[in-house]
Amino acid sequence: MLVILTHDNILSVNQVCSSCLLADQKGTPRWRHGKLGCGHSVEKKDSRQAEVYECEMGFQVAEVEGQTV
Repeated sequence: MLVILTHDNILSVNQVCSSCLLADQKGTPRWRHGKLGCGHSVEKKDSRQAEVYECEMGFQVAEVEGQTV
């Protein structure tokens, strides 16, 4: 599952990406083959850290497993 990270919250991508011009037709991030197509990967600080990306709009997007937002 993809989520948006802010300084003090974790948001659903549906809350943020639905109004983004770079989102797909469903209003979700362009996620294909395990990579964010509308952003770039951010270097991990720790091997236990989730995969984090920065979208073109400047938001931090993380791939997390087993979480419900």
